[in-house]
Amino acid sequence: MKKLSIVVPCYNEELTIVPFLEATQKVEALMANELTFDYIFVNDGSKDRTLEVLREVASKFDNVHYLSFSRNFGKEAGLLAGLEAADGDLITVMDADLQDPPELLQEMYAKIQEGYDVVGTRRADRKGEPLIRSLFAKTFYWLINQISSTEMVDGARDFRLMTRQVVDSILDLKEVNRFSKGLFSWVGYDVAYVAYENRERIAGETSWSFWSLLRYSMDGFINFSEAPLNLAMWAGGGSFIASLLGIAFVVIRKLTIGGSIAGWASLVTIILFIGGLQLLALGIIGKYIAKIFLETKKRPVYLVKEKG
Repeated sequence: MKKLSIVVPCYNEELTIVPFLEATQKVEALMANELTFDYIFVNDGSKDRTLEVLREVASKFDNVHYLSFSRNFGKEAGLLAGLEAADGDLITVMDADLQDPPELLQEMYAKIQEGYDVVGTRRADRKGEPLIRSLFAKTFYWLINQISSTEMVDGARDFRLMTRQVVDSILDLKEVNRFSKGLFSWVGYDVAYVAYENRERIAGETSWSFWSLLRYSMDGFINFSEAPLNLAMWAGGGSFIASLLGIAFVVIRKLTIGGSIAGWASLVTIILFIGGLQLLALGIIGKYIAKIFLETKKRPVYLVKEKG
């Protein structure tokens, strides 16, 4: 019988772990003739009782395991650690807050049996999400798909069912600066999506603020597109051409009419404009160099303090 490994990154999820297990174990019972379930919880340096709860459930159920980091390394590190620890024939990634409906696993597995390598989930709408966050999310997906060759589906969740081959391909990508939404798409394979209505967390508060999501989206642009570098190049080129035209205008005016353009305000404005373009270009280039710097350090993505 095939084995399903369920990877669950956790950060301050003491209130959701037990309800998540209860809900998922109901699906496990329904699929007992098709799959054996194996749970891998990854405690990403939680500040609450998440680790204590994981110890309790791991001692109670033989198929529940956990990894606990030495500190908070971020969700990307949690995903990677879980995928590396998973040994199932099929692997799925789920959030502990039950925003990822466990009952979809049956439908997702049915599509795997149809021949798909990956069955992902996507929200049919963004009901219940703040308007400003929805607007920025839609803008991000539209923009990233315009400037990147790696297509990313609007509303797609990390919750997806993958074959062993797909997960091995993802793990072959050894980069330190990981953006899983892009990596899941980059590896390709035959993918199907299951849509569902957006759900709220069952307890606790999300650790994803607007600004953390904005920083995360910037990582997506940097990791999967050279467009920011091209923007800096074209902005610099356009500024250079504009300055040449300005010089030509001043010279011709001096030779034909005489005198010069009065006023220092226009001169200062031009200097500030060009200086701003230079700083923008340097900032974009610096962001890419910072990523290279982090990659060359070869630091581990995470450190495990405890296993269970």
